[in-house]
Formats: sequence, C-alpha cells, structure tokens
Amino acid sequence: MSKEDLIKHTAKELFFSKGYLHATTQEIADAAGVNRSLINYYFRSRDLLFQTVYREAVESLKSQLDKVLYDEIPFKEKLNLFIDVYMKELLKYPYRESFLITEICSKNFALKEKKKSAALAHFLKEIANEMEKGTIKKGDPIQFMFNLFALISFPVIMTPLYQKLLDISKEKYNKLIADRKQIILESIFN
Repeated sequence: MSKEDLIKHTAKELFFSKGYLHATTQEIADAAGVNRSLINYYFRSRDLLFQTVYREAVESLKSQLDKVLYDEIPFKEKLNLFIDVYMKELLKYPYRESFLITEICSKNFALKEKKKSAALAHFLKEIANEMEKGTIKKGDPIQFMFNLFALISFPVIMTPLYQKLLDISKEKYNKLIADRKQIILESIFN
C-alpha cells in the first residue's frame, strides 16, 4: 500500500469507523505511522484529506447501491439487497454521516455540486409503481426513501447513546442491529 493510500485508509478508520471526529493531522499521521508533513504533501490540509476520503467512501457505496437499484429483480428482493449493502457499509463506517454533519455545521464544509442520481430516480419510479400495484402503502416515494434510510441508519448512528442509556452490551446491541433487516422488511410489507 502506498503512503498516500495508507493515510487515506487510516483517516477513514479514524473518522468513520472509530468516530474520532476531531482527529488532527498529527493524530492521523501517528496512527498511520508516517510523518505529518506527508499528509500536507499529499492533501495540503485535514479538510482536503477529509473531502478525499469522504468522496471515495460515498462513491464506493453509490456504485454498490446503483448496481442493486438497476438490477432487474423483484421489488422485495431488491429492497432486501439494498438493505444488505447499505447496512454493511453503515456498520463498516458508522460515524460517516455524523462526521459529515459535524463538518458541515462547524466549517461550512460543502461537497461539489452533483447531478441527481439516475439510479435513485429509477428506483423512485419503481417505488411509485409498487405503490400503484398495492405492494406497499401509497404515498410520496421520497417519503418512502426517508423512512427506509431512517429505519436502516438511525439505530446504527445512535449506537453510543443507546448503549449508555439502555445499558445494552455491545454483543446484545450487535444482535439487535443484525435483526433490523427483518424488522424493516416487515414494517414495509405488512
């Protein structure tokens, strides 16, 4: 692994996996076992490093989800796969969304303008069709997506708080999270 890739990998781990939202360039360098000047050489600043690793993590997830969304399979199977892919990535990087919100609020962090996702537009049409067929409750397809993401993400994002408030062991909490997919599917199709 090149030094640049090592720095990016370490930053992703610290920011998104371990939740060290305020990790400094020195802390990243120490965790990667490199000199801090290498971070400045490759990325110029912590913010540019963050933008790079965030963009790469999002692009990786987007390509996986796009593949699922364009797959010509039954809707319920597609939702099942979507939840699997999204949850796997969310469990790998449970603090990614929290980190982004923190950065946006504290530093006016902004990602470059993006075009609307063609895969998501395709999926929204598919949701609308399923609503018309009566497979799922009728409503606004965007609300369906909001609810789907909330059902998947919220329990994982809230892990540290839930474990403290509810005094749940890590093992018990992981079991509860693993059971989420079935609960989500039942809430959609029942």
